[in-house]
Amino acid sequence: MDRTIPSTQQRVTLVARPEGAPRLSDFVMSVGPVPTPADGEVLVRTVYLSLDPYLRGRMGSSATHSSSTPVVPLGGVMEGGTVGEVVLSAADGFGPGDLVAGNSGWQEYAVQPATALRRLDPAQAPVSTALGILGMPGLTGWTGLVEIGRPQPGETVVVAAATGVVGSLVGQIARQRGARAVGIAGGPGKVAWLRDAGFDATVDHRAPDFAEQLAAATPEGIDVYFENVGGKVWDEVWPRLNRHARVPVCGVASAYSATGRSTGGDVSALLSHLVTRSITIRGFVFHEFAHLRPQFEAEVSAGLRAGELVHHEEVVTGLDQASAAFLGMLAGEHLGKRLVQVGPDPTL
Repeated sequence: MDRTIPSTQQRVTLVARPEGAPRLSDFVMSVGPVPTPADGEVLVRTVYLSLDPYLRGRMGSSATHSSSTPVVPLGGVMEGGTVGEVVLSAADGFGPGDLVAGNSGWQEYAVQPATALRRLDPAQAPVSTALGILGMPGLTGWTGLVEIGRPQPGETVVVAAATGVVGSLVGQIARQRGARAVGIAGGPGKVAWLRDAGFDATVDHRAPDFAEQLAAATPEGIDVYFENVGGKVWDEVWPRLNRHARVPVCGVASAYSATGRSTGGDVSALLSHLVTRSITIRGFVFHEFAHLRPQFEAEVSAGLRAGELVHHEEVVTGLDQASAAFLGMLAGEHLGKRLVQVGPDPTL
């Protein structure tokens, strides 16, 4: 493979802060220089770019640009997790050809501190999985369920957005621990995939009888609800939470592009329900449990090799397709993990 380092590169920059759902016009493809690493840094060629819902928050909005949440500066390269190949190193322990997971963003090349990179072993699993089931989404689902949800044999675990990386792993790990897994997804195709993935029951939140489907799927209530959506799904779920139910919360996708305050749900009734049933709701971000990565990787990679865990990847080719692929992902058009292949994968 030709590892000649060019002087310029393609990148996608953020040029507007959206109100509501982002648009293609919020992004611009531009040409920029390929940087040179300083001491302790490496130059990484991007192979795969991860598209994740949290990136909508990094775009900010005209109303929330001063939020405490870090946002991409206007004119700056869009943020994003990546798998890449080291092409130039000024750091001990890394050399050309090494494959790493990092955060290069929406561009062909990036300089990163060696301390911010995680070395990948293609023999463990395809390197693309480092952005999905063996990456941040997988770690989020596994740790939230195991550390906060703590499913017990015979309990009912419900997860929304269940065909995504987080949700699908939550359901499968719950079943491995003896719990009953109920997946909520949108549309017959996604519901069918959940059945093939081994979920005990499935619910279509786009169906007019969503509430009735949820009740039928959880006749004994819900012991663990893994929350990553909010909105109408949450409104139907919370009245079915059992005494001592646990609710790990890693995100609220329904609110990412909201332009006003949520008006759904009776907050007073919800709070009363939490009190009378001693329910625990715990928000978290994946890096709180970073110390558990070795245990997570050992269990999940073993499950993948044994064929006991299934996952799905959608790979879009070309950095110029990243913006459209990202908007489609936010609209729920994807199944599983959506990636952009920016450059050649040296393992294929």
